[in-house]
Amino acid sequence: MEVYLTPWGLSPAQTAASKEALAFLSSTSPPGSKDAAGKAGLPRSGGDLDAGEKGGKTALSFLIWAVTGAGKTEMIFPLLQYELAHGRKVAIATPRRDVVLELQPRLMRAFEGRSIVTLYGGGSQTWENGDITIATTHQLMRFAHAFDAVIIDEIDAFPYLNSAALEFAARKALAPGGRYVLLSATPPRALQREAASGRLPHVTVPVRFHRHPLPVPKRVPVPPLRRILRSGALPQTLRARLEGSLERGAQLFVFVPEIKLVDPLVGLLQGLWPDKVIAGTSSKDRERSVKVTDFRGKVTDILVTTTILERGVTVPKTDVFILDADSSLFNEAALVQMAGRAGRSKDDPRGLVFFAGLENTVSQTGAIRQIKKMNRTARKRGYLLN
Repeated sequence: MEVYLTPWGLSPAQTAASKEALAFLSSTSPPGSKDAAGKAGLPRSGGDLDAGEKGGKTALSFLIWAVTGAGKTEMIFPLLQYELAHGRKVAIATPRRDVVLELQPRLMRAFEGRSIVTLYGGGSQTWENGDITIATTHQLMRFAHAFDAVIIDEIDAFPYLNSAALEFAARKALAPGGRYVLLSATPPRALQREAASGRLPHVTVPVRFHRHPLPVPKRVPVPPLRRILRSGALPQTLRARLEGSLERGAQLFVFVPEIKLVDPLVGLLQGLWPDKVIAGTSSKDRERSVKVTDFRGKVTDILVTTTILERGVTVPKTDVFILDADSSLFNEAALVQMAGRAGRSKDDPRGLVFFAGLENTVSQTGAIRQIKKMNRTARKRGYLLN
């Protein structure tokens, strides 16, 4: 398998994960063979595995459980190379159109000479076939038994999670005897249990590509955000930490649980830091893409947002503040994903994360425990620098 691993310049953790996934692909029967039925199929929308499809025939799945910022895209390059070398067709399904558009040039450079098709709402390659198809998850509905391997990115995310229709589409798109590779930083609890029990083949990637520990969130006890907004003043503990992040030159993600809290908080922060560029966005904001671009381009100093930006946005020097972290709208996975916006760059790997709220919830405790566990695992395996 070294021929598939060496060209990509992977880190030790990435190499180990790709090697495990390659071993999975090479150990299962080739698509279309009589022995291609496996023991564990595609996880159902609730996260658990099939009891078995009709006739007991199920397609095999392999989970790559990689922390945020681990470099999942790079890890699948050897898998794509392996499948293409064996004359197979591959689909990569991802929740968001912007990820499709981001992946296209990277794959075109990596697999020059191969035909790569991108499918998303409003795209121009609607009826084309390629060696590799990159598609939003909904686009899988158009296919029947078309792919020998389907890579499902962020299997825990909307719209795939808890969607029976998209689950059915993913099943229908796979050719007989094909394989699934599932990618997630925060797999559903049921999927974690399947992996722990040995029913779901998997590998854990506990460290980012730059080999520094994940930032561990710190709790900041403050009143509920609504009370803060009514008073018109930030608690000194929270203000001091915001000030410290700005002074160190970081851009700030400030997450809130509800859309209606975004604009009032932007107004409050603008009053405190009139020299800073502060913006707010949410799922209802038609200018969201422009504001995200401005944030990435360092035009904006502070971006107040909801969980709509918990995934997929990377800014080199970022600190994360989650206000009302004790809200029931923030589950453990959401907190881990939001915390994962910090420390992603090798130039600022020790970004800061703060859980600001009145109470310490099970979700906060679980998120911190999960992050610490990944750091311990990374250290034990020798992946961390120094």
